[in-house]
Amino acid sequence: MFDDTYKTIASPSEGLYKEKGSKFLAFAYPVHTIDEVKGHLEQLRKDYFDARHHCYAYILGPRKDAFRANDDGEPSGTGGRPIHGQLLSADLTDTLIVVVRYFGGILLGASGLANAYKTAARDAIDHATIIEKTIDCRYRLLFEYAAMNDVMRILKDFDLKPEQPHYDLDCSLEVSIRQSESVRFYDTVADLRTVRIETL
Repeated sequence: MFDDTYKTIASPSEGLYKEKGSKFLAFAYPVHTIDEVKGHLEQLRKDYFDARHHCYAYILGPRKDAFRANDDGEPSGTGGRPIHGQLLSADLTDTLIVVVRYFGGILLGASGLANAYKTAARDAIDHATIIEKTIDCRYRLLFEYAAMNDVMRILKDFDLKPEQPHYDLDCSLEVSIRQSESVRFYDTVADLRTVRIETL
């Protein structure tokens, strides 16, 4: 049985870490696209224009197949990678964390920097509400009015609500169903010769 759930954060959250005068402000956001990531980064660079660095990492997609870590001028591997590591250890996706650094005048060294970015990112995650979502498949069902009862019975059996319903002589509706149930649902509908099913 494959896993059809993933974890993300419900809403933006913030974290903070201070070390030897340096301040690390962490901001976590739920995101779904690269454009959303860019939008948050642009806004933070405007809001905290006087900060020395804006390091970040994100993971996108239910399968976590799109990700990036950026050190924004910090020594290689000391900013983005520790933030990315915290996203991985919390098993999060569709999440961006940006850590804004104000330099306090005392160098922290590579290990001190990495620990600061990691701790700030962790604090933002600790302040976030983590939710579990399902990976869903969407289908459109097309049928004549005479097949309505058969279709509604299947929806009831699978505990599905019809979306975008159009009931006339020719009827159509859309449904979302958990990926783990999708093959069984598709086969059940396909057994009805009077109903056409399309994958959206």
